[in-house]
Amino acid sequence: MENFDVIIIGAGPAGYVAAIRCAQLGKKTAIINKSSSLGGTCLNVGCIPSKALLESSELYSQVQSELQQHGINVAQVSLDLAVSQQRKQKIVTDLTSGISLLMKSNAISVYHGEAILETETQVSIKLTSGSNTMITASNIILAPGSKPAVLKSALVDDNLIVDSTGALTFEAVPESLAIIGAGVIGVELGSVWQRYGSKVVVYEFLDSLLPIADHEVSQQATKLLKKQGLEFHFASQVTATEIDGDKVKLSYKDSTGEHSKIFNKVLVATGRIANTNKLCSNKVKLNIDEKGFIKVDAQCKTNIDTIYAIGDAVRGPMLAHKASGEAIMVAELISGNFAKVNYDIIPFIIYTHPEIAWCGATEQQLKQNNIAYNVGKFHFMANGRAKAAAETDGFIKIIADKKTDRILGVHMIGSKVSELIMQAVIAMEFNASSEDLALTMFAHPTLSEALHEAASDVSNTAIHSIR
Repeated sequence: MENFDVIIIGAGPAGYVAAIRCAQLGKKTAIINKSSSLGGTCLNVGCIPSKALLESSELYSQVQSELQQHGINVAQVSLDLAVSQQRKQKIVTDLTSGISLLMKSNAISVYHGEAILETETQVSIKLTSGSNTMITASNIILAPGSKPAVLKSALVDDNLIVDSTGALTFEAVPESLAIIGAGVIGVELGSVWQRYGSKVVVYEFLDSLLPIADHEVSQQATKLLKKQGLEFHFASQVTATEIDGDKVKLSYKDSTGEHSKIFNKVLVATGRIANTNKLCSNKVKLNIDEKGFIKVDAQCKTNIDTIYAIGDAVRGPMLAHKASGEAIMVAELISGNFAKVNYDIIPFIIYTHPEIAWCGATEQQLKQNNIAYNVGKFHFMANGRAKAAAETDGFIKIIADKKTDRILGVHMIGSKVSELIMQAVIAMEFNASSEDLALTMFAHPTLSEALHEAASDVSNTAIHSIR
């Protein structure tokens, strides 16, 4: 039985990052992954492949409808979906191969198989080769990730009714696609297939798009996505799905009554749940809540001294960068170093077009907590670089404390805001005020000038805002 300093179960953005940092800190490290491909959901069937298809579908959309304004005329545009899918898969393969090389270069022992926590220090592995083995460690990090939630009214058959994984592998563009859930997965994959030519209809149980986002951003996103061709039914509950030949009958109810519609495909995008079943033997009394999440403290320690848990399997947003941040924190703590994660300033990004991004508090959260604030806003319509790029939809909003002027939240919708939001994150990490940003010189012409103008607008000193 081989002994390690640290064993990590799961090789997604939480697990593999924890393994690398532990190895860098001099720990003898082992990582166990059920799949033969490292990188977890994010790299294999989530963040990366979806962004590849979003990029390809956006280019296809631009060639069809946006190049003419630049004086570029392209005749007989056609789509070869197979090539797009091949490109996506090559990106995934390249990156997963890169993680394997990182494991090797850091002398990390990699096991492929199903892991079960037998005791507080022992892990059994049913290897994919068919044999079994047992390894031990003084510290164990659980990073099992998550899986799509099951919706009883729309059970996935991986053919006509699919989850997010299935929606990334369509061999043909469906003539019509119903999406259940208007969260991040729903709007991103809905955007992909709408651009490729599918009629996309989104059903959402709640009464708005992206309910955790700032309401003003959510309203603008809804308006722009509708303009692009997506159809939304809010406050609608899907009650049943029935497969009839090569189509699906979807039934739903809203305030006007019960309805049904026929679709070629249905995507269930109602969220994800922690992948914690079959994780422990009966001997291990790990504290798991009623929703399947492993209970941890602010340092990701479980109720068992030798065991930590990180990533999608614990509280907080299911984001790869949050998982990686926790991974580095735990590796440092195991090595006796100080580390923490600032959960108040986690960036959120949605890769629609235009993109949506935010960090910190929303206006609705501040109102609920009776915190007085000021708001500054600037529209990309008045930004020179955005005008030159014909990307004028959207705005940047900065929320600052009314007394101290410290930035409490930044909310964006517009071109490339996935990159711009990190300027706000850095500012907030250093407790910057809106005045700090307003007094900083921003290069011209850049999209980032919109952030500068929004900061100036908090104190009514924005140069390019008409009042």
